[in-house]
Amino acid sequence: MSDGFQTAAEVDVTVNGRRVTRVIDPRLTLADFLREELDLTGTKLGCEQGVCGACSILMDGRLARSCITLAVQATGATVRTVEAISEEPLGLRLRESFKKHHALQCGFCTPGFLVTAYHLLEDGAPVSADEAREQLCGNVCRCTGYQGVVAAVVEAGAA
Repeated sequence: MSDGFQTAAEVDVTVNGRRVTRVIDPRLTLADFLREELDLTGTKLGCEQGVCGACSILMDGRLARSCITLAVQATGATVRTVEAISEEPLGLRLRESFKKHHALQCGFCTPGFLVTAYHLLEDGAPVSADEAREQLCGNVCRCTGYQGVVAAVVEAGAA
């Protein structure tokens, strides 16, 4: 006897330039789909409520929290994770700038910061420290105190 709930759903999404189709549990989050189904473990799970920013990804060019997005909601979308952006010129600049400014310690929040900073800077316009702080306010770090992160983003944007 059916309880009325759907037990399987298909997701068809382009992730980091690769089209992926899978049959999944319809309750699977996009974060878990990326990590468990595609082995893209750069996307971190922190609060699992969309508050900390560790799970930030780009979906159709917009910043999104993958922990509160169902994988089936990404059907037809283009998703880019930290693994993809980290190999692009802006991503490489951000990584170097984060190292230079000691903008990472434990590294757990770093992927979310990198994706958010990439989104902020991808139009090529430099940002001020105040603009960087405002845009990064949705990302939580318990280690760095944010000064190094802000300096890294401002420097990467100026390059």
